[in-house]
Parts: sequence; C-alpha cells; structure tokens
Amino acid sequence: MEAEVDSLEQAYIQLEEENVSLKGAYEEAQQEIQRRKAALRRLSAKSNEEIGGLKEQIAALLSAKEELEKAITALQVENDSLRALTGQLSESLAAAEAENRRLNEVNAALQKEKERLTLASYKANAFRVEVERKKPKVTSKSRRARRINVTFDLMNVPPEYQGVQTLYLVITDDKGTPISVSNPIKATLNVKGQTMDIFAVKAKEVNVGENQRLSFTYDLENRLKSGIYRAIVYTDVGMLGAAGFKLR
Repeated sequence: MEAEVDSLEQAYIQLEEENVSLKGAYEEAQQEIQRRKAALRRLSAKSNEEIGGLKEQIAALLSAKEELEKAITALQVENDSLRALTGQLSESLAAAEAENRRLNEVNAALQKEKERLTLASYKANAFRVEVERKKPKVTSKSRRARRINVTFDLMNVPPEYQGVQTLYLVITDDKGTPISVSNPIKATLNVKGQTMDIFAVKAKEVNVGENQRLSFTYDLENRLKSGIYRAIVYTDVGMLGAAGFKLR
C-alpha cells in the first residue's frame, strides 16, 4: 500500500512536471502566435500602404495618359490645319507667281508697244500707277479700288511738241480691251504717220512745257475685277508712257 502511494506520488509529480512543461510550451506557443499576428498586421498595413501608393501612381499615370492623348489629338488637329493652310498657301503662291509672270508679260508687251508708238524725243519718264481706296490710301485689292492715279515726268520736250494739247488716259485689261465706262472718249491719233483709234476714260488739256510733272486721277465708275490692267497716256502724236498694274 505504501508502495502504491509512493508510486502514485511519483506519477503525480511527473504529471505535474509535464503539466508545467506543457504550460510553458503553451505560453511560448501563445506568444509566438501573438508575434506572428503582429507580424501579419504589420505586413498587412505595409501592403495596404503600398497598394494605396500604387493606386495613386496608377491614377496619376492614367491622368497623364489622358492629358497626353488630349495633347496628341490637339496636335493632330493643328497638323491637319497646318497641312490645309500649307496647301492653300501653295495654291496662293502658285497663283501669285502666275499673275506676276502675266504682269511681266504685259509690261514686256507694253515696252514693245511703247517702242513702236512713242516718239524718241517726246515721251514720259518715271511713269507710275497707283490704285487708291475711297480714302486716299494705296491698295491692291480689287474690291477696295476706287480711283487710279497716274503720274509721270516730261523732260526736255522739243519746242515743236510744246504748247496746249490734249492728253488721254486709257485703261485696259491685260488683253488690251478698254474697261467699261458709261461715256468713253473716242479719239483718232496720228502716230508716226499712221492713224489709230483709242477709247479713253479721261482727257484733259495741258500746256506742255519743256520740263514738268503731270498727273491723271480717274475715279472708277465700276469696280474692277481681280486681274492685270494697263494704264496708258497718249497725245495726238503718239504714246507718252504706260505701265501695268495688278489687282487681287
């Protein structure tokens, strides 16, 4: 009996020791669990923070992408507009070059005509044509043209060509057709022994001296279309001077 009690006491002590050991292991396990939970919370918080940062970066990138797409679209529109404008400018330049070539041709033809119809000793110098708006301001636009001013110099006029005489202003298109006026002034000239008819828009009597500066001012009855025109001044004995001008 005593032996059994001792055996039981030994078993109890052993169980007590094992219980203490298990209790310590349990507590360590609990602590480890708490540590793992804390670590998980930290990782979760860090992950959430990183995810939040990534979301902000993605949102910023998407916003930047949208702005870039808008900028690209705007640039494409601008490029299309510039291409269209370049095409228009190219066409305008080609048209202007063609008009300039035509004006040069008209002036070359006028030069030949002057050589044929102008007296060597009686001709105009510094022949100039200006087109003005309603207000006295020079213009090259047909829709604004209201008057034509022609100025020129007569220098060293021989005595036989001095005195009172009629000067005629003729305005034609580039083909030599007189512009339309309600009362054209018809005159027959004797040029180097040959007669020729002209239709002037204006005529005036001038007392021609040896040296002087003369001018014509003609107020247009009708608006002129865009194109090349010629202004010519005649006397009864031939052409004094001429020049071409362009309206656009």
